[in-house]
Amino acid sequence: MITVMRTTWPLFLGLALIMIGYGLQNILLGLRANAEGFSTLMTGVIMSAFYAGFLGGSQAVPRMIANVGHVRVFAALASLASTVVLLHALIVEPVTWMLMRLIGGFTIAGLYVVAESWLNDRATNETRGQILGIYMVIALGGVAAGQLLANVADISGYELFILGSILISLALVPMLLSASKAPEFGIAGKVSIKQLYRTSPLGVIGMLGCGMSHATLLSMGAVYADKVGLSVAQVSTFTAAVFLGAVGLQFLLGHLSDRYDRRAVLTTTTFFAAVAAAIAIALTNFSSGDWQVIGLFAIAALVGGLVMPIYSICVAHTNDYLRQDQMVAASGTIYLIYGCGSALGPVAASSVMELTGPAGFFTFIGLVHAFIGLFAVWRMTQRKTLPADQQGPSVYVTPSATHVAGTMAEEEWAESAQESQEHQEEADEPEESPNRGSLPVTGQG
Repeated sequence: MITVMRTTWPLFLGLALIMIGYGLQNILLGLRANAEGFSTLMTGVIMSAFYAGFLGGSQAVPRMIANVGHVRVFAALASLASTVVLLHALIVEPVTWMLMRLIGGFTIAGLYVVAESWLNDRATNETRGQILGIYMVIALGGVAAGQLLANVADISGYELFILGSILISLALVPMLLSASKAPEFGIAGKVSIKQLYRTSPLGVIGMLGCGMSHATLLSMGAVYADKVGLSVAQVSTFTAAVFLGAVGLQFLLGHLSDRYDRRAVLTTTTFFAAVAAAIAIALTNFSSGDWQVIGLFAIAALVGGLVMPIYSICVAHTNDYLRQDQMVAASGTIYLIYGCGSALGPVAASSVMELTGPAGFFTFIGLVHAFIGLFAVWRMTQRKTLPADQQGPSVYVTPSATHVAGTMAEEEWAESAQESQEHQEEADEPEESPNRGSLPVTGQG
């Protein structure tokens, strides 16, 4: 771990600054939109625009890199991202904000693509898993820290927008100084969505649902907390608790999914997430006073801890039914499915909130995860359980990453799966490992 940090700390520092600035933007825009009197639905549309831009940027930036190189693309996108943050403060108007969020999502995705490709270039077979683990903690922790920065100045002023711009600008310094050479960059061919669904319907539905709930938690959490009457300090604590809970439970749930039937762990986790959302609805509607605030902090951490790790479990479950030579190719498709869910989530959640009030925030999250859980139960009746010793190991992937980090994770997963398979073949020589090995041609996945 020390060796890894010694060679990669400038990249991680730059990524941390971007994540902190990104987290600050999300809570600031949610609070400011409420203060400016934007409707809940309009706020949801504005927030969703970021994820649409993020998805577009993750697809377009690799071609930009191929044309002009990593350093130029990174510098240009960072400059644009920093400018976009300031424009939110200069022009406070819903359509302008939606356009700025779209551009902002594009630029942040591009920064991630470049940074992740530099990390991938530094990774070896021995260190890739450690790098991914550090990246996940920095990503979730950085966004949580950004939420807390909303307390350092008045949300109605310019100061927080300037701070967000400064953080993104400062990220250039360690990252560009550490970029000794432009890494080779390439994304493998894709597995189609249809193929991936045939392989693992539960994985596809789970990743789509995860995108919807994750984007809702990140972008609409501050809107919910503000509408139930929390102060700015309490709102930032509430939104930060979501990500701190995710850090706390990610590794535990990943470990459980490696030791036991992964679908059972996924089903149990999604149903618990739905129950936690129901408790949050009750706190919203029927409680008051200090105990309500403490309860909302606790439930935010629990919901975040249950909801955020589901993405990695869904990816691992899908990988269990892919050939090793398909895993890297599938990473782009996995991200596309998740990205589509992310773009849809805030709009759908804000629509529910518009109809039912603030409790619609948790109502939407609960419904999404109840559906994933019910779908998982149905899938368990359609396909036999894959024994735990034939499952590949979990690889932790932060949902805020792009498909480049997903490719790193798939490479790590494929290598780990290859080692596990070799060990098993040595243990019981005559037997062949069933189930893993090819894409099914019928809808049995």
